[in-house]
Amino acid sequence: MIFIASATMGLESVVKEECLALGFKNIKVFDGRVEFEGDFKDLVKANIYLRCSDRVFIKMAEFKALSYEELFQNVKAIEWQDFIDENGEFPISWVSSVKSKLYSKSDIQRISKKAIVEKLKEKYKREIFLENGALYSIKIQCHKDIFIVMLDSSGEALTKRGYRAIKRLAPIKETLAAALVYLSKWKPDEVLLDAMCGTGTIAIEAAMIARNIAPGANRNFAAEKWSVIDEKLWTDIRDEAFSSEDLSKELKIYASDIDEKSIEVAKENAEKAGVEEDIIFEVKDFKDIESPAKYGAVIVNPPYGERLMNDEDIEELYRDFGKFCKKNLAKWSYYIITSYEDFEKAFGKPATKNRKLYNGGIKCYYYQYFGDRKNGYRN
Repeated sequence: MIFIASATMGLESVVKEECLALGFKNIKVFDGRVEFEGDFKDLVKANIYLRCSDRVFIKMAEFKALSYEELFQNVKAIEWQDFIDENGEFPISWVSSVKSKLYSKSDIQRISKKAIVEKLKEKYKREIFLENGALYSIKIQCHKDIFIVMLDSSGEALTKRGYRAIKRLAPIKETLAAALVYLSKWKPDEVLLDAMCGTGTIAIEAAMIARNIAPGANRNFAAEKWSVIDEKLWTDIRDEAFSSEDLSKELKIYASDIDEKSIEVAKENAEKAGVEEDIIFEVKDFKDIESPAKYGAVIVNPPYGERLMNDEDIEELYRDFGKFCKKNLAKWSYYIITSYEDFEKAFGKPATKNRKLYNGGIKCYYYQYFGDRKNGYRN
């Protein structure tokens, strides 16, 4: 089988590295997705272990279609009965079509649904399907007349770890926060600081990475209710994940924010994630932070965008943050994600490198400043 780990644009290479680390085979990278081959054990592992992917799909088919008849026949040719139970719910929940002859999303949805029903009729010998059982959500993507048909095994997006207690203003997705930590090359024996932590997502994801806590071990997935996958697989891989957690390391993760309520929520989130002992949370303006070590890494998702601050306030914030880093964290490395185009000018220093990423659909850049590499600090 071929599986697809979908990814936010800009994070495909990070997801590829995760797939390599999990031992997946024949990995291929495309815009917005990473494909790999495997069996149901690999599908379960991908859902439980992947930190930076959005969802894990089974790739049911890939074909060219220039007419609705071609679309119908290709979708009907898929062996849907090998996956979908007689009472299974099989909505076509998402359709996209770009630069293609067949562009009507509603027509693609209607024709494809009809094709699936006709295929299932052959197996189950019935005319009406109640669709009151397990969920088999279908996604269809078309680009330049090439269709990819996918079955969603995740259900809720993988960013839903289950630890976020209360939604606050402009939170960063857990998947993106984990990717920022990976891209920083931070190591668990190094100091980490998020000086504008909000509800603590970056610090929590860093602690989970350091402790090797599988992000999906404590949540459920749509495919757990599929009869085609042995329940024991889910139990065994979860048990493997729990037994692989590393509780021995001494972590030095600091997270602070000027907003008291945010810190309260961050503490609740950390407790739910099982890393409350690994992060020192403080209500503090970053300008009042004293350096906890000579070397370390700062990873921040500061306020940006019209919803949060105007350009004048943002520029002042970034200018003050640049002065703080230069004065208090001179030998540290800094990693800042923002959509503000003039960040480097405001910060007062050009980045060593930057990377285009997307945060909630907003185009951002991840500005990376490599610090002193002495004392074993690696970038």
